[in-house]
Amino acid sequence: MDAGLLAQYAVIAVAVLVSAWFVAKKQFPNAVRRLRIAIAIPLVRDGRAAWLQKIGRWVAPASALSDGSCGGCNSCGPSTPRRH
Repeated sequence: MDAGLLAQYAVIAVAVLVSAWFVAKKQFPNAVRRLRIAIAIPLVRDGRAAWLQKIGRWVAPASALSDGSCGGCNSCGPSTPRRH
């Protein structure tokens, strides 16, 4: 196998993985969130190397309560009605 064909296969593999991740995030957001949590928890435990903890924090999904709101419905204030 020559280098050009190998590079072509690598580009196609990356495109397929990115496409699959995009579809999974759009169609199954709760499953993707649980998967990211399951991957991140072992990485951020005490005693792990600092670089592993940094990767774990990067992989972990953002907290739903980190936006500075009261922690309720996250829809404080007036909102404009949606037009259909």
